[in-house]
Amino acid sequence: MSSGGQSGFPALVLNADFRPLSYFPLSLWSWQDAVKAVYLDRVSVLSEYDITVHSPRHAIRLPSVIALKEYIPAARRPAFTRFNVFLRDSFTCVYCGAEHPTHELTFDHVIPRSRGGRTSWENVVTACGPCNLRKGSRLPREIRMFPRHVPRQPTSWELQENGRMFPPNYLHESWRDYLYWDTELES
Repeated sequence: MSSGGQSGFPALVLNADFRPLSYFPLSLWSWQDAVKAVYLDRVSVLSEYDITVHSPRHAIRLPSVIALKEYIPAARRPAFTRFNVFLRDSFTCVYCGAEHPTHELTFDHVIPRSRGGRTSWENVVTACGPCNLRKGSRLPREIRMFPRHVPRQPTSWELQENGRMFPPNYLHESWRDYLYWDTELES
């Protein structure tokens, strides 16, 4: 297929139950991957862009919303990653309560590793740089810095719900009926 510069036409990917595979990051495929999935009969096209791509024998409108034909169950236990800790804590410092962009966040061991603390869902929280430096390797009671919530392992559903609070910068109008953010889409 000739690309014609269509790199900016992602397809929203829905599971077979018509819910996005992921809210944060939003489940998107490149137009190339979406077209391939259509030809392999792995997805149903629910909406299309007004852009057509051509091969020597075929022409196809680029899909803007696709749904998988086979349901993919969500992982019961989300991976323990820095990003998922930030998402669990809503990109907010658990000590001061300030929201920060990802590059300004760190994670903190509530019980420091130097004091026997483990790197786990139950001991790691999101912290801003100043709070993390202030707490250092002390216990919360020693410095009177207590997390605003008890850290725990979230469910995949909880992470998806938190992800809905952070819509991406770009949402195509054709996605409106499949996403459930409380923000209006730009016209």
